[in-house]
Amino acid sequence: MSYQLIDGKATAAAIKEQIAQEVQGIVAEGGRRPHLVAVLVGHDGGSETYVKNKVIACEQCGFRSTLIRYEDDVTEEELLACVNRLNNDETVDGFIVQLPLPKHIDEQRVTMAIDYKKDVDGFHPINVAIGLPCFISATPLGILTLLRHYNIETSGKKCVVLGRSNIVGKPMAQLMMQKQYGDSTVTVCHSHSKTLKQECREADIIIAAIGHPDFVTADMVKEGAVIIDVGTTRVEDATRKSGWRLNGDVKFDEVAPKCSFITPVPGGVGPMTICSLMKNTLAAARHEFYK
Repeated sequence: MSYQLIDGKATAAAIKEQIAQEVQGIVAEGGRRPHLVAVLVGHDGGSETYVKNKVIACEQCGFRSTLIRYEDDVTEEELLACVNRLNNDETVDGFIVQLPLPKHIDEQRVTMAIDYKKDVDGFHPINVAIGLPCFISATPLGILTLLRHYNIETSGKKCVVLGRSNIVGKPMAQLMMQKQYGDSTVTVCHSHSKTLKQECREADIIIAAIGHPDFVTADMVKEGAVIIDVGTTRVEDATRKSGWRLNGDVKFDEVAPKCSFITPVPGGVGPMTICSLMKNTLAAARHEFYK
């Protein structure tokens, strides 16, 4: 079967260009540029790269961006004090505390401390309560945007979500069930699901967010399925200068020929996650959800 590649990089670039034009209009009318703040703790390589890309995206969209850095030994109380300052700073429209945090800091406590009206990552329980107008978690929002951009029919379709994380799997499943978003029949599978392969073989749409490289193979996919690969695991690759490459949860070369649509890794869901953060920040600046 001839498949179509879902180009997240190109889609994200087009959306960021639209956002930049909207910001130009806001500024021309005397308004303030949207302001996004990122709080980064420690020196995790993946987190540093991700935050750097967020700063670049802010520049592309015409946003103001600020990076606040702490060392690994920052105390939980110091970090919570920073969150409180940002909550009360009227010049800040939205902010994120980059995860993961050091083990001595309670991530849930920090997430709960963030003002939900500025929670552009969409992790606060009020925003996770899908069904209300709110900030949708960045990765699920990016996936929804891709499905709409490529006019992929979701209503009434069987969707299997592989993975049950609080960041992707759970909110994605809820969104795909909601009438205004996916309107699909959803099954959530994970590493202990006994009928996982059977469920996948019956799926019209598979959203793989299980964190296991090459987990989805051709024998798990029916002809014409839509495959969204959220996986981004670093695997060793001696042919690369860095010594590693990003690998998805889907064994692309053998799965793609059976699909109607499929996302690559990299260049699929990843760019849309950051793009979605920009969309949420613009919405925060405009007070679209919360006054």
